[in-house]
Amino acid sequence: MLGLPIPYIFVADLPPKDDDDSDDEARLEIVDGTQRIRTLDRFINNELRLCGLDKLKKLNDFKFKDLPLARRRRFNRATIRMIVLTDKADEEIRRDVFERINTGSVELNDMEKRRGISPGPFVNLLEELARDPKFRQLSPLSETLVNKREPEEFVLRFFAYLNNYNNFDRRVNLFLNEYLEKYNHTEIDTEAMRKENLFSGNIDGKRIRITADEYGFSHTTDYAKTAHGSDLVTIKTNRNLLAHGFKSFAEVGRDKTADELLEIKSKVIRYLRQILQNIEQYLVNKDYLDLSIRGNP
Repeated sequence: MLGLPIPYIFVADLPPKDDDDSDDEARLEIVDGTQRIRTLDRFINNELRLCGLDKLKKLNDFKFKDLPLARRRRFNRATIRMIVLTDKADEEIRRDVFERINTGSVELNDMEKRRGISPGPFVNLLEELARDPKFRQLSPLSETLVNKREPEEFVLRFFAYLNNYNNFDRRVNLFLNEYLEKYNHTEIDTEAMRKENLFSGNIDGKRIRITADEYGFSHTTDYAKTAHGSDLVTIKTNRNLLAHGFKSFAEVGRDKTADELLEIKSKVIRYLRQILQNIEQYLVNKDYLDLSIRGNP
């Protein structure tokens, strides 16, 4: 809008998956600039509104179609400069280029880098599941963490640890990168992954302790802060009574004050987070290889 140049877009010339497939030649993968291109595309297609403009305040709340014709024409004439990496630039080189470009005053976290380097069906699925209302209720995160793609990171960890924990080798970021790269393709069965028991409310402390004993990770937590998950069974019972219409919200909450309900919520969240930390430590230490710890808390 101000006529300033748009930063370079970096793309990579991909080699064909099959040497004999001429239709697969000269494909480009965006290394850096995915968000800019998506934003421009959505704006031109009137899916976004301008907001927070300090220099052109009169254009705030405008969609592309609302702009004067002359301004739209100038916008469409704007040049986007692009640097093309040769097909010799493998995945490691493309990742290195992206990280070098984005090492500035505010460095991107691992999930933001994955989203920029490896857009695809699995990344889209992670974003979809991370918006699930049940997940947001179970994992309340600040707006800052949501904007930094923390929910997508949690969902990716769920699938990676669920399906591939035997290949975990102490470095979480590399473990997640490799899992994402393996499944981020058009043949991925997104419907099957959606059906994974990701956000079930049917869980309680006893079930967690049984699972911990079965696999060998610790279910010990700070009782003063978590009550060892004892409130989970009450939540599970009331959740099912509400879901099936046997009780109303008024009936479920009538014996507790608002402060007591909030304290129960806080204890349950602290309990689940400590259990997740125990599982993370279990994987980092590769305790799953030590059969002698099975059955111990």
